Amino acid sequence: MVRVLIEQIETYAKENKVPIMLPDGICFLEKYIKEHQVKKILELGTAIGYSAIRMALVSKDIQIVTIERDKERYQKAIENIQKAELQNQIQVFNQDIMDFETKEQFDLIFIDAAKSQYIKFFEKFSSNLISGGTIISDNLNFHGYTKQETKIESKNLRQMVGKIRNYIEFLKENKEFKTTFLELGDGIGISVKL
Repeated sequence: MVRVLIEQIETYAKENKVPIMLPDGICFLEKYIKEHQVKKILELGTAIGYSAIRMALVSKDIQIVTIERDKERYQKAIENIQKAELQNQIQVFNQDIMDFETKEQFDLIFIDAAKSQYIKFFEKFSSNLISGGTIISDNLNFHGYTKQETKIESKNLRQMVGKIRNYIEFLKENKEFKTTFLELGDGIGISVKL
């Protein structure tokens, strides 16, 4: 039943151009959660609830707090989470991530929202991460653009790519975290709090 729902969400995402994690990226995330017995997750960027649902299905003990600014996507996420009967595990907030305040501590923070804000998100929420916890960032390759040597024509795209490259440098230089980069999905960073 849930399998069918997941396929429906994937189809909806494709038809409505909603970015969701690529298959090998989400499989890696599920495996990581299972292997590290992650129980509390903060997700920055819910979209339509796809990754939250996939993460929650790993174990009934998992609790997820997820934030989505876009009203329409938020409504769709709520609908999908209810269909999956996971509303006891997933709490969705409809607000700007930078306005969200919490005292909770998490084992894992998953960043998959506005790429231009990744450094701000990382700095704002790293204190909500337990020692030894992990921040996982998606889309670091940004469809291959961050690795591209040739000049990018579009100014907006160039600025976006520049911001992601800055974030990658920020992760490499951050002494409080040890980051590993994986060529999975659209490029994933795994930053473990030392």
